[in-house]
Amino acid sequence: MPEPPAAVEEAPPETREPAAPAPLGVERVPTGHPRIDTGLERLADADHLPADGHLEVYEDVHRGLREALAALDARPQPSPPYDHRS
Repeated sequence: MPEPPAAVEEAPPETREPAAPAPLGVERVPTGHPRIDTGLERLADADHLPADGHLEVYEDVHRGLREALAALDARPQPSPPYDHRS
């Protein structure tokens, strides 16, 4: 009679620590528009955060870009009439 197969001992699952946050090395080139450049600089904050912290940075930058674009669509306010008194 054949012998039953020996019980195979399962190896414990490997526990790997997630890699530490590291910059991607993407160069940020200034645009010359202060509001946009501020947003680009803010993106650098995500380089030092774990992935679950990126969303807050991205939403903040997106909000700033949306506001900058909306400001371009806003009609200029009329200037007060010049009251010339001589």
